[in-house]
Amino acid sequence: MKWMKKILYGILGLLSLISLFIIICAFQPKLADQVSDFLYQTLGKGKHAGQEGMQPDAAGKAKENNNRDEIGGSDDSRSHVMDGSEKAEKDDEADQGMDQSLVSGYTPPKRSDIDMPKEVEGRSGYLPVQEDMEEIDEDEAEGLRQFYTYGETGEGLSFDTEYYPYYGMLSPKEQSLYRQIYANAAALNGIFNPVEPASQRELHNTFLAVFNDHPELFWLDCAYGGKFAGNGECVWISLQFNDLVDDLERAKYEFEAAAEEILAGAQGSDYEKELYVHDALSDRIEYDLQAPLNQSAYSALVNDRTVCAGYARSLQYLMTRLGVPCYYCTGFAGENHAWNIIRLDGEYYNVDTTWDDTTPNTYDYFNKTDHDFASTHKREDLSVYLPPCNGIKYGNLERNEAVEETGIDSRRSLEDAGFSEEDVLYGLDEYYDNCYHQIMGQNGSARFENVVDSEGLWFDCYQAYEDNSYCAGYMDKVLAELQAEGCEVDIEAESLRDGRVLLRHNIRFF
Repeated sequence: MKWMKKILYGILGLLSLISLFIIICAFQPKLADQVSDFLYQTLGKGKHAGQEGMQPDAAGKAKENNNRDEIGGSDDSRSHVMDGSEKAEKDDEADQGMDQSLVSGYTPPKRSDIDMPKEVEGRSGYLPVQEDMEEIDEDEAEGLRQFYTYGETGEGLSFDTEYYPYYGMLSPKEQSLYRQIYANAAALNGIFNPVEPASQRELHNTFLAVFNDHPELFWLDCAYGGKFAGNGECVWISLQFNDLVDDLERAKYEFEAAAEEILAGAQGSDYEKELYVHDALSDRIEYDLQAPLNQSAYSALVNDRTVCAGYARSLQYLMTRLGVPCYYCTGFAGENHAWNIIRLDGEYYNVDTTWDDTTPNTYDYFNKTDHDFASTHKREDLSVYLPPCNGIKYGNLERNEAVEETGIDSRRSLEDAGFSEEDVLYGLDEYYDNCYHQIMGQNGSARFENVVDSEGLWFDCYQAYEDNSYCAGYMDKVLAELQAEGCEVDIEAESLRDGRVLLRHNIRFF
């Protein structure tokens, strides 16, 4: 019986050690991660023939991280070095696992499908936000709490999400932290305690939201630091400012003077203002990867030399000043890249001024849909939550300057689009009749194309969908014959040579 007691005591002792270890891990998350990594290294790689489930690969780890992460966050408890193809695979899998209802209808393409056109090769330069996170012990954390203050709390500030969309993506707690970061950045207060407890991911999202929403804070670098107690709570935040803070009043004067020089010439409708600012920036700025302060609007407006981030942040600032909602959008376009999303008459469009600033200037990336950008641009991080771009009224209206300068029109011809002169529609009734027959030929929900004779006729079609007169034109008849209750109509327009317009229809009945 003595040997039985020894066994029982041994089991009891082992259980006590395991319980103690679990308690320690609960208070020391890093230790748990280290043990997990050790077990993975020693057990997870022991793959034998016929045991394929024993070797986690990059895809498996990407899926695991996607399930843990929140908006725009990354798993900071582990490091995993990936080559370019593996990173693209991980990003694509994360997109596929994304709740599309949260991204306002935007469907990200795969990174592997993105191709930077040769004529704009290398014209990027966006630098993602850099972060310096540090975990500290409780004694140091308490010391920081006692030594530093909140600085500027931002209490009383408000931000209209029509112009500051990233603010609207945050939780109430994060919005409070957003106001504090904004206020301290404006006051040049670089170190402070957070007004709200925040995790690493919450701090990342909040700083990114402030930086993306506010190009006027051109002295704020795209970098920050945070110190976190053992429970994961942020106790200390640091902001980084560029050299312009040494004479900030002068820098602000130069910045506003340069902005006013452009704003003074912007007249007419929102579209006309956008076109003027787009052209003014293209004429003014020289793309320069080595330009100082090139992540800021200051580099574009004052120094006239910048990269994609400077182009996008200057267009964002100027259009916001003109009362036109314009957002800073970041992602992947063969390289890290930045561009804009703009709202005109309630519709959203993509604008990439950097890629239009060529010799001669073009409108190849001006007021385009997400469909137009799907092969060249992929939104990432918080930018996937910006509105989808499906605008049609102001798309493809501008002819390239190259037509006048070289006589070459880069737009497709009627034949290039797969149509002949006999296919061109010359009136609204003819257009209605063509739509009716194409839909009925597909016996319901349909995708089809047709070509109208002029941009004037296209505007008539557009207006018919705006005021619902298209229903009497053909849709009421279609609904009755299909016995459908209603429909959703999505149309994209492409300007062809000789003034013709190709219309792509996607109609779903229910």
